[in-house]
Amino acid sequence: MTNPDQIDDVSIGGDMIRLGQFLKFAGLLDTGGTVKEAIADGDVTVNGEVDLRRGRQLHPGDIVGFDGRRARVRP
Repeated sequence: MTNPDQIDDVSIGGDMIRLGQFLKFAGLLDTGGTVKEAIADGDVTVNGEVDLRRGRQLHPGDIVGFDGRRARVRP
């Protein structure tokens, strides 16, 4: 069972990454198709709020959530 307080830190090797890319990079989702569907269905949060923009720019410190898992963007 996933700990709801756990946040995985994921280093992106830079200052910015797009939401769709980060979901795959962090291992929260596997393919572009599942990313697109999850975002369109409102199943993805950024900093606790639903975000429907696959191209949303994420920066270090942003926290992305999906299916009870959370990952924090790190440089």
